Amino acid sequence: MKKRQNDEHDDPRLAPTDPDIAEGKPDPRLTLDYDPQDRCQNLMGLFGTSLNRRTVLKAGALGMLGSMMPKRGWGQKAQDEVVRIGYIPITDSAALNIAYDVGLFKKNGLDAVRPELHRGWTPLVEAFQAHKHNLAHLLNPIPLWMRYNNKFPIKETAWDHTNGSACVVGAHTGVKSFKEFGGMQVAVPWWYSNHNIILQVFLREYGITPVIRPQDAKLAPNECNLMVLAPPDMPPALAARKIDAYIVAEPFNSLGELKAGGTVLRFTGDFWKGHPCCVVVMHEADTEDPDRAAWAQAVMDSVIEAQIWISENRKEAARRLSRDGGNYLPFPFEVIDRAMNFYDPAYYENPPAIKHVEWQQSRINMQGWPYPSATRFVADELRRVVLTGDRTFFEGLETDFIIKDLVNYEFVRKALEKNPKWRNDLSVPQTGDPFRREEVFAI
Repeated sequence: MKKRQNDEHDDPRLAPTDPDIAEGKPDPRLTLDYDPQDRCQNLMGLFGTSLNRRTVLKAGALGMLGSMMPKRGWGQKAQDEVVRIGYIPITDSAALNIAYDVGLFKKNGLDAVRPELHRGWTPLVEAFQAHKHNLAHLLNPIPLWMRYNNKFPIKETAWDHTNGSACVVGAHTGVKSFKEFGGMQVAVPWWYSNHNIILQVFLREYGITPVIRPQDAKLAPNECNLMVLAPPDMPPALAARKIDAYIVAEPFNSLGELKAGGTVLRFTGDFWKGHPCCVVVMHEADTEDPDRAAWAQAVMDSVIEAQIWISENRKEAARRLSRDGGNYLPFPFEVIDRAMNFYDPAYYENPPAIKHVEWQQSRINMQGWPYPSATRFVADELRRVVLTGDRTFFEGLETDFIIKDLVNYEFVRKALEKNPKWRNDLSVPQTGDPFRREEVFAI
């Protein structure tokens, strides 16, 4: 073991199924016995997306454009007393949506409007930068890129959750190990993502070279081609065999299993114990202005209380998030329930997607403390992973400075101290100081 320090579309095939699905038993109504093109069209209807070869070939270029948005000055906007949340439809957004749905913002004296769904990371980032939202969740490394490359005054204020992601391979590949990824086409949700970092750790471990090329370029036997796809585009692309695998947040792994003929190769929380994926972000003007301290604290109190509520009401949380409940995530309950609650080592034994049962992690965990040790790992790894765009902003940027400057620890710590139940989550060290931990990795 290695350790490092510190519009909803109705589809009869997706009709609610019996409780056996939560136990991992196959449901004949979710068996995909139609051809890949039909499967792709079915998923396109679910997501409201149009997928074809050109879409996938352009995906890398679109991701590249997103990562090379020009540096610029950012005007300040009048601070807003109303909580305005932006999110994309993944379970990483659960705490923000549940805080609104069960009335926790109101409980803590705040006005809030229903969270606004965005279909991909680029539109969410752009909306946040335009001050359309004053609270959002973003992939862990994105705030780092925004703050130091784009010079945008953003602050990470907590983790949304821990774990909650996986790598899914297509049935057409027959792949059982990352060592077989040579010659494959694999999608990540964003270059600046822990998914990209984790995937490339595995590729390096097994002697596979990650590259970024046009999808029709010739690959060497030991090369794996990476591209950016919006999460909703991943299962359709896999079903149509336009890609061979993807690594992303839930519920797109659950959906890949149930609807796209995919297999979970490895849960990321089984490699990096209790890892962050999405983080809570606010505008710096809302976290550093003393006149905004009460507002920021009430926001963070609401988020932490929502995490605890989810941990104690996992099935109900899945229902409220699903289209059968509050419709924050446009998928049926069975998909969201599986994505949040189904983590059976016996079911996931071939290939072994869960190797470290002794860690006692869940498919997704809920705790908000932004461990500096994890920020250190992410900042250091971003210096070595393959990605597109200009990375010169890292020159002269010390990791110790990033750890202190990027994250505001004040409000989340006070919220956690008010709500000691956060310590019950098993992605928190169960002995010693819960605010400090050693990052644990095991291939």
